[in-house]
Amino acid sequence: MAELLTIDHVGHRGDGVAIEGSQPIFVPYALAGETVEVDDVPGNHPDRRRLLRVTRQSPERIAPFCPHFGVCGGCAIQHWNDEGYHAWKRNIVVETLAQAKIAADVTPLIDAHGAGRRRITLHGRMGTHEVLKVGYAAAGSHDIIPVDRCPILDPALDGALEAAWATAEPLIVIGKPLDIQVTATVNGLDIDVRGSGALPTSLITTLSRVAEKHRLARLTRHGELVLQRGSPEIAIGKAMVVLPPGSFLQATVKGEDTLAALVREHCGRAKHIADLFCGVGPFALRLAEKARIAAFDSDAGAITALQKAAQTTPGLKPLKAEARDLFRRPLMPQELRDYDAVVFDPPRQGAQAQVTQLAASKVPVIVAVSCNAATFARDAKILIDGGYKIAAVTPVDQFRHTAHVELVARFAR
Repeated sequence: MAELLTIDHVGHRGDGVAIEGSQPIFVPYALAGETVEVDDVPGNHPDRRRLLRVTRQSPERIAPFCPHFGVCGGCAIQHWNDEGYHAWKRNIVVETLAQAKIAADVTPLIDAHGAGRRRITLHGRMGTHEVLKVGYAAAGSHDIIPVDRCPILDPALDGALEAAWATAEPLIVIGKPLDIQVTATVNGLDIDVRGSGALPTSLITTLSRVAEKHRLARLTRHGELVLQRGSPEIAIGKAMVVLPPGSFLQATVKGEDTLAALVREHCGRAKHIADLFCGVGPFALRLAEKARIAAFDSDAGAITALQKAAQTTPGLKPLKAEARDLFRRPLMPQELRDYDAVVFDPPRQGAQAQVTQLAASKVPVIVAVSCNAATFARDAKILIDGGYKIAAVTPVDQFRHTAHVELVARFAR
C-alpha cells in the first residue's frame, strides 16, 4: 500500500532513512529532505520500502548516468551530486569512529575511482525459456540483470562484457550457474569461471576460439588453467606481477596507487617493514624500493607471485615473503621486535587476532589499511588501549557510487 515518507538522512548503506515512530524505514535511492511515495517490499521486510516516485526533490539530486541504475545492484548511488556524496561517504568514517569513542581527525575524502574498475564479477544464468542471461545481480535479489555496457569500467576492460557472454554460452549448457571474474591485465583479459562442471575436450576447443576472438590472456576454471595465450601481468611500482587466478586485487589502478602512496608516507624512513595480509604485493613491492620487507599472507599463490616479482625486479631491497594464516597464527610480539614499521591490510572482517599481538608489541609505527570502517574501529580501539596514538585517518573512495569506503591510518607509540 502506497504511503508518503519524509527522508531524514542517508544511511551508511546508501538508503534514505525515514524516522517513523521508533523504527527507521529504509528507502533505496532517496535523499535527505525528500518526500517520497513508497510501497511495501515483497516478503518479510517491515523496515524497508520500495521507491515509487519523489514528490519533493532534494536540490542535490542529479540524473543517473547509467540506464541500468536502480535495477542492477552494482551501484547504490548515482543520483547524488558530488558535494553531497563526498560529504556523506567521509561521514561514514567520522560517525563510525565517534560511535567507537575514537578521537581522530578525518581528512577530506580522496576520490580514487580514476579510470574505473579493472575487475568485475559477472553472473551467467539460464533464464526462462532457456535464454542465457549474463550480467550483474539485481538490486535486493538474486535475479540477473543482463548488461551489454557498464560505464564505470576502466577502458582496459573494453570487451569484457562481450567476452563474458561468449565464455558463458558454451559453458551454460552444462546447466550450472556461472560466476565469471574478468580482470584487465597488460596482455589482455584474465577470466576465471566458477560453477561449471568438468570440461570435455570439445568444449576446451570451443573456448580456445573464444580466447582468440576476445583477446583473453588466460582462462581458468576454479583457478585451474584451461588455456593461456599470454602472461596475465599487472604493473606494481617497478615490478611486473603475474596474477594468480582469482587473486585479490584493488578495484582501481588509482585506488591502489593512492593507498600505496599513503602507506609509504606513513612508514616514513622505516628501514625494516612487515607487510601483513600483503596479497600480491601492492605495498610490499613499492616499499621495497627503500626498505627491507617481510611480507605475509595466507594465499600461497599470491605469495609465490610476489616472490617471483621481487626476484625479477632490479633495484629492490631484500624482500622475504611467507605464506602464513595471520588469523590462526598471528605474528607474536617477539617476532615483531625487529621491525620499525608494520603495515596491515586485512579483509573486511578485520584483523583482531593480529592486532591484539601488535598492541602488545613495541613496534614504533603501525599503518592500518581497511575496507570496513566498523572492523577498523574495533581494531583501532585495541591498538589505542595498548598504548598507541592514532593520527589522522584518510578515507579513500575507489568504489565510487557504492557505500564502500577504504581508509588509511597511522598509529605510533
